[in-house]
Amino acid sequence: MAIARDLREWIALLEREGELVRVTAEVDPHLEVTEIVDRTVKAGGPALLFENCKGAQHPLLINQFGTERRMCLAFGVERLDDLGAQLGEIFELQPPEGFAAKVRGLKTLKSIADARPKVVKRGVCQEVVLTGDDVDLGHLPVQTAWPDDGGPFITLPAVITRDPRTGQRNVGMYRMQVLGQRSTAMHWQIHKDGRADHLFTEGRMEVAVALGLDPVSAYSASAPLPKHIDELMVAGFLRGEPVELVRGVTVDLEVPANAEIVLEGYIDQGDLTDEGPFGDHTGFYTPTERFPVFHVTAITMRKDAIYPSIVVGKPPQEDAWLGKATERIFLPAVRLTVPEIVDYDLPAAGAFHNLAIVSIRKAFPGHARKVMHAIWGLGMLSLTKGIVIVDEHVDVHDYGQVMFYVGANVDPKRDVMITEGPLDHLDHAPTLQFFGGKIGVDATAKGPLEGTRDWPPEIEMSEEIRQLVDSRWDEYGLGTVVPAPAGRIRQSSRRLLRR
Repeated sequence: MAIARDLREWIALLEREGELVRVTAEVDPHLEVTEIVDRTVKAGGPALLFENCKGAQHPLLINQFGTERRMCLAFGVERLDDLGAQLGEIFELQPPEGFAAKVRGLKTLKSIADARPKVVKRGVCQEVVLTGDDVDLGHLPVQTAWPDDGGPFITLPAVITRDPRTGQRNVGMYRMQVLGQRSTAMHWQIHKDGRADHLFTEGRMEVAVALGLDPVSAYSASAPLPKHIDELMVAGFLRGEPVELVRGVTVDLEVPANAEIVLEGYIDQGDLTDEGPFGDHTGFYTPTERFPVFHVTAITMRKDAIYPSIVVGKPPQEDAWLGKATERIFLPAVRLTVPEIVDYDLPAAGAFHNLAIVSIRKAFPGHARKVMHAIWGLGMLSLTKGIVIVDEHVDVHDYGQVMFYVGANVDPKRDVMITEGPLDHLDHAPTLQFFGGKIGVDATAKGPLEGTRDWPPEIEMSEEIRQLVDSRWDEYGLGTVVPAPAGRIRQSSRRLLRR
């Protein structure tokens, strides 16, 4: 399946697949677009290209990632799980044993080397160059999404910075409140790499912001990659070809050559402003806080540039599928650190960082608690507020099934753990910002070594009777009734605990 190389190819692909609607009526980026998009996303509707935005000179693309099918189209895969298999090659590189393993390792290393960004002399992102008094962010259809927002916010940027200690590039997705014609706030949360780059920079820090990328590169800006892994290299690896970069006009940074719009500028150490409130993906407004000011020195763009945006708010919103892609892509990396994990689910309704449901191959008493502590020490998963652990046969994506085992297997006195640790910057519930309580629920089957009585067997029909009913189904005249699925093969943790 072909992968779009820039935003124009992506829009064309969406149109061919019947996944995009062009809206020619005039719409207002102030609140009206959000209400249209909110209804469209919750109905599983198409991507929207608003061609006539009130008060702006550019069209607005939104809801490009709003369904599982469009996320799969973006990455050229049939299933999002296929992405994890691809990126797992990077995370799981180990010293090879044997000739065949060495050959496979060399092929992977070559693919990674070929995926490194490529600097070119010219890019379409610089067909139009605006500097000085010509810089005016008001020409872009930047949304004010919710009634109590502090102003219009850029919500789908790829913010490019450089670590002053190592020169390593970082690309992150941080909201930017427009303050005027030539400045925005930069919402660098306390746990983000962009903030770390800023804190280690003395004086002025150059920043570039790319808007309107190919879908894989846009996603990569949001991915919680380890600090030493270049987001644009990962984008090239997933695209199958490198991301082309061109040097900025007023900053010494490389920017994606095929971007629709690039904002160039700087941030001075200690130059802060009030940012917010902002209606966030938690479903609540995050309050006003002090954040750095980004001063725009140039806007470069393609002719007839298209501005991309995303609405966040009470889930589900478009970002649910960006989060689901991250969940699937990073499963191999999570398993690399905690190999007993079978699968996990970060519910969109839990804002991804409020709850994790994890299935494990349970091998010893207290295994579930060991996994909880491992997750609470693992990258951005360390911010997870609640963890539910179930046995390997439980489908973590079937919330009804999960709740059955929580209700059936949990003794709150024995199986619920309360602890403390770091929490997401946006979490309004803890008494102290950034730090508070965490809860772990062990919903696995228990054995005598965990202090329980004999654990009863689960009810399950015999395979012989299932097959009999399957073979005679048509005789019953119940065609409209869905037959029961084939029985699952289970390795009960009960047996393991009794060894």
